Amino acid sequence: MNSFPKRIAIACGGTGGHLFPGLAVGDAFVARGCEVVLLVSPKEVDQTAVQSAYGMEVESLPAIALNGNPVRFAGAFWSSFCRCRKLFYDNPPDVVLAMGGFTSAPPVVAGKMSGSRVFLHEANAVPGRALKLLAPLADEVFVQFPEAMPCMLSTDIRATGLPVRSAMEPLAKADARVALGLSDDQPVLLVMGGSQGSQSINQVVIAALPRLSKAIPGLQFIHLTGSSGSVETVRQAYAAFGIRAVVRRFLTEMEYALGAADLALSRSGASSLAEFSAMELPAILIPYPTAVDDHQRLNARSFVDLGAARCFHQKQLTPNLLVSQLSELFANPAKLEAMACAMKLGKAAKATEDVVKRMYDICGWEPESTDDLLFTIPTRKEVAA
Repeated sequence: MNSFPKRIAIACGGTGGHLFPGLAVGDAFVARGCEVVLLVSPKEVDQTAVQSAYGMEVESLPAIALNGNPVRFAGAFWSSFCRCRKLFYDNPPDVVLAMGGFTSAPPVVAGKMSGSRVFLHEANAVPGRALKLLAPLADEVFVQFPEAMPCMLSTDIRATGLPVRSAMEPLAKADARVALGLSDDQPVLLVMGGSQGSQSINQVVIAALPRLSKAIPGLQFIHLTGSSGSVETVRQAYAAFGIRAVVRRFLTEMEYALGAADLALSRSGASSLAEFSAMELPAILIPYPTAVDDHQRLNARSFVDLGAARCFHQKQLTPNLLVSQLSELFANPAKLEAMACAMKLGKAAKATEDVVKRMYDICGWEPESTDDLLFTIPTRKEVAA
């Protein structure tokens, strides 16, 4: 083992879809004795999630979005780039890994100028503009969906799947439900709209509650409103019909929510789909209609083709449709089980390991055997103890 620890900078800020896969890779590098610095945005979702970044440094960079204002974009880019240059001058990373979004661009450019190896990971079926522009600078590009490969301007590209946190393994439903304060013997629907939330999904679910409370007695909910949702409004809606529900803006222990649920109603962000697959959770997917290049619909299509999910356009999502779909599926446990088995087919069980191993190979680092790992990432309970 080398005398000096390897230093890895992971640019993964802006959305949960970039952040959580970055955390998964960071955990794997920390377990191998590497120094890891996470480069995130000041957004609430980032600042909440990194509280569980065990053994990693965290640096916040200005959020960058190509939102039609080139002056604001250039100013944010320059500010972030200067911050990265100083960070990398003081403590240069051996590797910069970018997980997507324009917030990843300054660390990649600064890393390249500092002599760091550069790697990219594209989670979506249609690559984002930032990573397409950055691909020629990368030593290798990783993708979740093979159909994304022809879109990247790189000859060094590999389909690995999307890294998910090691905690994302199927749990006993009863245990996960009890941990969240739910009844262990009643069905559970998980409602979520990604890290930003979805007002449209929130509103349709609330409008459907009068009929759902009668059509599926005992149905319980885990409802994550996201940063755009009103937790109190949603919580009061469930209480009005005597429905047991866990209502939060975010949930850092997502393994409990996914483990407790029988079915998810969700957007089709790449990270959410990878976690559904890891936890074998079937889903009704409502792609975000204004996603760039309609990538959420294309993400969803892979899982619909497997038989693991159903997909509807947001305009189709009405209280009537929701009640009909949920009534059918919860009345047919065998159908839900078949969807769960199909969801398993989309699982990339070794994605994190494959990404880390490939980075070691390209950098010419000696591979670490399991016996060489300095320590394992503790569970939340172990940290609390």
